[in-house]
Parts: sequence; structure tokens; C-alpha cells
Amino acid sequence: MAEIQVISINEQTYKVTVASGQTTTHEVNVDKAYAQKLTGGKISTAALVKKSFEFLLERESNNSILRRFDLSVIAHYFPEYEREIAK
Repeated sequence: MAEIQVISINEQTYKVTVASGQTTTHEVNVDKAYAQKLTGGKISTAALVKKSFEFLLERESNNSILRRFDLSVIAHYFPEYEREIAK
């Protein structure tokens, strides 16, 4: 299983390091309203980012994940993302 570390850079930007075979680093922007929509305020945005990476890693390798992206982009590649992550 991959090791995922999420560090807040600022209120909307997170640095994510994924160690799974090869270590990769990603910068993720998260709009507050989008985070609220997905979590209903039940978990922190950092926890949402981590869960989102767990979701991605079930579908692709960490080397395939974009190095810089907005969290909402995941739903463009994986239409089930918002439904699954809200569970």
C-alpha cells in the first residue's frame, strides 16, 4: 500500500507526497466550496485530499497522477469520483 503524506501549503493548496515504488510529489488546489460539497464539513480538506489520492491510486499508479491539478479535475477523468468520495 502506498504511503500518502498531505501538507497544507496554504488554505487552498496542498503538497502531496506518494511513496509507492517510486516517490512522487503533487500540488493540489482545493476550492473551499468544492470541499464542502464533497464532505459536508465532516472531514478536513487535508483528509479529503488524502482520500482522493487513495481513490486515484486504486485506479492508476502514482506516476500517472498529474503533478499539479485542481481537485475537481478528478471527476473529469473518473465520473464516479464525487459519488464515491462523498460516501
